[in-house]
Amino acid sequence: MNRREMEITIDRNGKVQIRVLGAKGASCVDFTKWLEDELGEVQSRELTSDYYEGQAGVETEVSG
Repeated sequence: MNRREMEITIDRNGKVQIRVLGAKGASCVDFTKWLEDELGEVQSRELTSDYYEGQAGVETEVSG
């Protein structure tokens, strides 16, 4: 099983950024869905180049 990691950054204004490493395909979005649902509305989602190469990477900003 591949190791998946979530890097979470919260700035001074409460803006949350989530970065996923080690998930494949759309599983990176599934991996963070529970946290996004708890934090609030997703403001933006940026798929990284890793996502398109088969090794998914995604950065998500959530405000709530």
